[in-house]
Amino acid sequence: MSPDPPADETDLAALRDAVRKLLAAAYPPQERRRLLSDPLGYDRGMWRTMADGLGLLGLGIPEQYGGSGASASAVQTVFSELGAALYSGPYFACAGLAVPALLAVADEPSRAEFLPAIAEGSLIVTLATTEPRRGWDIGDVETQACLGESGDWLLTGTKAYVVDAATAGVVLVSARTPDGIGLFAVDPDAAGVSVRPVPGLDLTRRLATVELAGARARRLSGDDDAVAGLDRARSASMIALTAEQVGGATACLDMAVGYARQRYQFGRPIGQFQSIKHLCADMLVDLESAGALAHDLARAADAGEDMALPAAMAKALCSDVYFSVAARTIQIHGGIGFTWEHDAHLYYRRAKSAQLMFGDGAWQRRRVAGLLGLLVA
Repeated sequence: MSPDPPADETDLAALRDAVRKLLAAAYPPQERRRLLSDPLGYDRGMWRTMADGLGLLGLGIPEQYGGSGASASAVQTVFSELGAALYSGPYFACAGLAVPALLAVADEPSRAEFLPAIAEGSLIVTLATTEPRRGWDIGDVETQACLGESGDWLLTGTKAYVVDAATAGVVLVSARTPDGIGLFAVDPDAAGVSVRPVPGLDLTRRLATVELAGARARRLSGDDDAVAGLDRARSASMIALTAEQVGGATACLDMAVGYARQRYQFGRPIGQFQSIKHLCADMLVDLESAGALAHDLARAADAGEDMALPAAMAKALCSDVYFSVAARTIQIHGGIGFTWEHDAHLYYRRAKSAQLMFGDGAWQRRRVAGLLGLLVA
């Protein structure tokens, strides 16, 4: 498959504007607040608009599976806007996690079954690879898959921090088989499957624990070890996650600068004080650096290059920058920034949660060192 051509800047700007208009109309701050206590966590009407009106659910899906086959840069643009708005729906689970896994690992019949349904918005799919008391490495898996007497695969184990599992129609599960790690499709309503929502630090992102007790599953990855494919999918997922982080950090900076202009103290805006100027300037410099690495990751994907190294580098810096910018945004706001009524804490929560997801900055920097051959055993 040839790499996607670079996205035209005009097209990206038009896509960005379309997503912003949708979010402004269907997901204003008051709607985001309302959905914090909604069990579903998203509005189905907006979901339909994302699928039918803008084609966002099929953006990164090849045309042969009902998508638009857009570039990684276009996918990054959408996730940046959703991150800036703290969108709470299962878009990250579907487009950011499940689609890369299906494209990297699943066999052709499975792609033909699941990807068109995701693109049209009729099926929510999520990915479950992490486990309690285990690391972030794709191969660090204890969940077992064995063949039953009837020839069906049976899965036993526990998956943790599964994004939007409570609303998913299919959960893609990594499990250990006699011939390596495999990827399996599990029906969350099937016997032996328990999906238990768990409270998370990020109030705008739903997490769940998925417990499997001899649950029937369908193997999607063939007979080969799927670790390499899932690792490529993880790198592709970093395009979405780092874009969300850059978008969220940008929103925080805009929020801080806006407040510094309108908040008066000692007869003048606090933005005129040198300490506030330095904070905002440092935030901007950090954000520009993070954005550059995130864009380089999308460029590598569009060019068909190996994404492992740029993904680890981008995740390391974007994680730390988003958290730092969110924390300094609260600092600039002062007392009001700590209150429940202000949105600053929601960005802070998302920043910390995203920082830890799939390995924080320190973990990713160790991965970078390993990929460069700099780690000493």
